Amino acid sequence: MSTIDTPDEHDDIDGIEVIDIRSGDRSTPFEHRVEPVSKTTKAIKFLEQEHPDVQISPAAVRRIAYGAVEPGLLEGVRLERHRVETGWLTVITYRAYTLMLSPAIENDRLLDEAHYAADPDTSDHQRVLAMPTAHDTDATLVYADAMDDLVAAIDRASKRVRENNPQEVGRRIVERPLTAVPVTFLNPGRHPDDDLNIVDGNSRWASCTAGITVPSSSIRPTNAKDPDSLLPSHLMRLPLTERRDLVREIVKNAHRDINATTGTSRAARAKRDQAARLLNAMTVPVQVIVGYTDDKPDMGMRRFPVAVRSLLMRMNVGVKSFEPSSQNGVTAEEIVTALSDAGEFGDDAQAVRDVLLGRADVTDAMKSIGLNPAFRDLRFTFVVQQLTRKEPRLNAIMAAKLDKRRLQVSHRSGPIVELGLRSYSSLSKEKMAPVRTALDTGCLWQALADHEWSVENIDNDQAVDDLLERADNDIPARLLLGVLAMITLVTSGYLLAPGGSAEQIVGNIKVMRASVGTVIKTVLDKKEGRQVLADAIKRIRAGLRPQWWADGHLVEQDGWKGSDFNAHLRLAANHGFDPEGYQNDPTATELEDKALTAFQGSLTTAAAELDDLIALRKENGTDTKLPWIAVEPSVKQLRYMGSDLGGISEAEPR
Repeated sequence: MSTIDTPDEHDDIDGIEVIDIRSGDRSTPFEHRVEPVSKTTKAIKFLEQEHPDVQISPAAVRRIAYGAVEPGLLEGVRLERHRVETGWLTVITYRAYTLMLSPAIENDRLLDEAHYAADPDTSDHQRVLAMPTAHDTDATLVYADAMDDLVAAIDRASKRVRENNPQEVGRRIVERPLTAVPVTFLNPGRHPDDDLNIVDGNSRWASCTAGITVPSSSIRPTNAKDPDSLLPSHLMRLPLTERRDLVREIVKNAHRDINATTGTSRAARAKRDQAARLLNAMTVPVQVIVGYTDDKPDMGMRRFPVAVRSLLMRMNVGVKSFEPSSQNGVTAEEIVTALSDAGEFGDDAQAVRDVLLGRADVTDAMKSIGLNPAFRDLRFTFVVQQLTRKEPRLNAIMAAKLDKRRLQVSHRSGPIVELGLRSYSSLSKEKMAPVRTALDTGCLWQALADHEWSVENIDNDQAVDDLLERADNDIPARLLLGVLAMITLVTSGYLLAPGGSAEQIVGNIKVMRASVGTVIKTVLDKKEGRQVLADAIKRIRAGLRPQWWADGHLVEQDGWKGSDFNAHLRLAANHGFDPEGYQNDPTATELEDKALTAFQGSLTTAAAELDDLIALRKENGTDTKLPWIAVEPSVKQLRYMGSDLGGISEAEPR
């Protein structure tokens, strides 16, 4: 039973006991004492010299031993192996002092709120950090950002989980292990250049430290007048021995408060209980990753960060699950990293990877692949193009990362949206919400994955006009025009998610209430539609409202808001751009086309639901076959449907 997930309703009047955390003989009275450094010598020797599967630096070994509550137990500790997608992680488990660990450097739950360097308007506020890289030989994450930026991000994440996911800690000890990994910093500044960082259990750590104030010691800034709540930044500036001395000081003071406060008054009991809570929160069980073996030996440690990340994704379940947008962001980064490792990005692999991830400054990378870095929509379009390519190896990797048997175009949408929106991360939450909602309804259409197309440097009006001219007869040019227009319209509020009062805006005529991708695909097939979309790209880039097609040419519409343009675009998708034709009944051919589209859409939905069922069985460990009586109607219906569809379609080409 975890000590931190269920609040304890017990009245504190009975007092809180300091829990005996010893693993051995408990016959003598327990008093929490921090072991002397001399007790760590044998553990350090064992981990450094006597176990070849421990693949970490001497500094990391020393940090583990110094942080252990019972360092003697590390001598001969059992190593366990955990399976991850790319290989095996080696871990050791022991009880550690809470303050000898630091929270996660980057909280992946905040990926959808961070500011990315790919956005030309991004600021330093909550700016996302660069992804950690692998050490050449050690199972260690390497961070290249400036230490001040790293510490600020850690403090911010710690405060966030402390507020959003408080845990009951103190009456009982924490029993569910945290997971940590050695890290090293390339630009430590005044700080130590290594640490043990948590990759799972940040909420438990934050709640353990929530009641601890910064003691009057060297870790409090000299200008601080009042005790501060303890933050990771207070701890991370301390050398290892001083950090351990801080733990000893806090433990000693807590025991002093318990022993000195002997009265029975409410105030005396409260002081003893506070000290007991603190002592019970001063230790946590932890499993530390100390080694990694890749399935491909020639990869060495290159995929170690991916392995740690995949472990993190599996651990965050239940009340701590990611928001879908953040989870899509993590999955997208795993896809890009895997594609890069597999050599799917060609000769400009590093530039392509940097542009797709968008974490670091993409100016040089965009120029390297021939795109103007000042245009957000070009980068977003490049994300769409790269992750809808037809290459079998690329599709297989994406399907595996998305846990899908077959990769449908709709499956690609989530990762594409999250990577693409990193070009717009400086938008306020109020502006970003409708943009994400519109794109999440479906921003892709099948032709994007069926045809080869590329992204050109469409960064001026003449380039847009040239693209429009080619789009009449060239499918790749038409797809590029459509994606650029969709991104421009959605991010500026002129193409919205289906819903609302669109029919009322256009005189109670039925509009297309499909996804934004379907609307663009439909409008793109009309000559007038292509002109409207091309004009919208040029005008919105210039800060102007898009024009509408009327009386055979483009006309500026006074007083139109985003919702007006959205309603008329959806109307044109249903009825065309001829005002006199809006009321006309669709032709027999149009009705058949719509019926086929609806049928194919239902198949896509059914296939996705079957994938969800298979994924659920895999997650639950279900290996028994479904009884035939339960699936017979579905199997027969699929068989009949295949026969009926074959009866009205041409034979498959050979």
